[in-house]
Amino acid sequence: MLVVELNLEKFEYDVHSLVKAFYPVELVKVVTPETKGKNKEALDADRKIIITLEEGGGNILIDGNAYEWQYARQYDGNDRIEAEKKYKERFKRFLYQTLMRHTGRELPWGNLTGIRPTKIAYKLLEEGSTRDEVITFMRKEHFVSEEKALLSVDIAGRERRLLEDVHWDNGYSLYIGIPFCPTTCLYCSFTSFPIGVYKDVVEQYIDYLIREMDYVAERFSGKILDSVYVGGGTPTTLTAGQLERLITAVKDRFDLSGVKEFTVEAGRPDSITEDKLKVLYQQGIGRISINPQTMNQKTLQTIGRQHTVEQFLSAYHLARETGFDDINMDIILGLPGEEEPEVRRTMDEITMLKPDSLTVHSLAVKRASRLSSWVMENGLSALNNTDKTMEIAARGAQKLGMLPYYLYRQKNMSGNFENVGYARPGKEGLYNILIMEEKQTIAALGAGSITKLVLPDGRIERRDNVKDVRLYMERIEDMISRKEELFG
Repeated sequence: MLVVELNLEKFEYDVHSLVKAFYPVELVKVVTPETKGKNKEALDADRKIIITLEEGGGNILIDGNAYEWQYARQYDGNDRIEAEKKYKERFKRFLYQTLMRHTGRELPWGNLTGIRPTKIAYKLLEEGSTRDEVITFMRKEHFVSEEKALLSVDIAGRERRLLEDVHWDNGYSLYIGIPFCPTTCLYCSFTSFPIGVYKDVVEQYIDYLIREMDYVAERFSGKILDSVYVGGGTPTTLTAGQLERLITAVKDRFDLSGVKEFTVEAGRPDSITEDKLKVLYQQGIGRISINPQTMNQKTLQTIGRQHTVEQFLSAYHLARETGFDDINMDIILGLPGEEEPEVRRTMDEITMLKPDSLTVHSLAVKRASRLSSWVMENGLSALNNTDKTMEIAARGAQKLGMLPYYLYRQKNMSGNFENVGYARPGKEGLYNILIMEEKQTIAALGAGSITKLVLPDGRIERRDNVKDVRLYMERIEDMISRKEELFG
């Protein structure tokens, strides 16, 4: 265990994220004077980083080496919030440079710890900065590599063009969560419950989803709906009849005349059948996602995907035969036992299939996933994601005529990389951009979903629904009242 002792009760998230990025194989724990006494293991740890922050700077002690920081805090009138923000930015620069000097490593995303780096580029472009000025800012202020700075500004520019027709002030998007899956994958930390155990409550769950729909439809009756996204979990764990009931309920309650995109995640090939695809197509669903994650059978078994490569191929071809002309695929880089040959094989097979969009994920080790325990047993070195594997995926997307159009990051990502969405022109996922850039209100329904209200000044307020399916149904009136509190 590597313990970081921080003398102030703030910046814990950023400290943990940066230290963990430099020491990926270590169990990193941040303690403050308020929490130190409650963590006996922290007191006994033989490896520590001690960070002392003061008004005029601070110092960091690592392995007997002391690094000093001097900072002249400047207040602009009474704007202490802005002064605190600048202090935090300068501290993160100091911490990153210290860790870089001490370890001899540089990170592709520099000292950025948030999950939405393109928001920085997007904001600067909106303010009138040129492409070169944005790149210079990201490299100078955040130590982002030239490659990642270029990627960020290119995606931000593309996002701005794609969002030109979105209704910001008088519009919104709708998310509907289906929290059921055939099985839970090794790496998954999302809200999902095994459909085999919960199949008897699915009809009732849809009843409560519709009650939430009724509220949102009435509350947003004067606004324009831009996109609808049905995610999960795996929405296609529902039967064909249940899918039809759900989508019909949406169409009966919302004006879809302005909807630019209606997506349903078909995700798991082992949940896809001909009758389900026909229902989705006949209901006018324009975009679906069928996700292999990898085209290597051994890896599928390791990560708990209870389907074969052949099942995936069959589901994909069946979707094409049904008539779908906007199909996304997800793959994950850094899965257990996968290196360059396995990634190359996956991309070669995907290239032959010619999907319309491709989301390339870098594996993230989430504490709530079974992968976290797997890593404890097998070691982080068993997960390999490199510049080379990222390049293999990017070149495969380029060969398919795709361009990167959205990007996000997560904590504890293998290789400290990112997730990138690629698409053929005209096949970009609008909702994916909206959820990342956080510029439009998203009303979210279902267990574990999070509603986001974007205020006129750009601030964002959130309300989450409880994750447990049965508790969600028991407390449906509370879920609705929480939304009313947010929107009221």
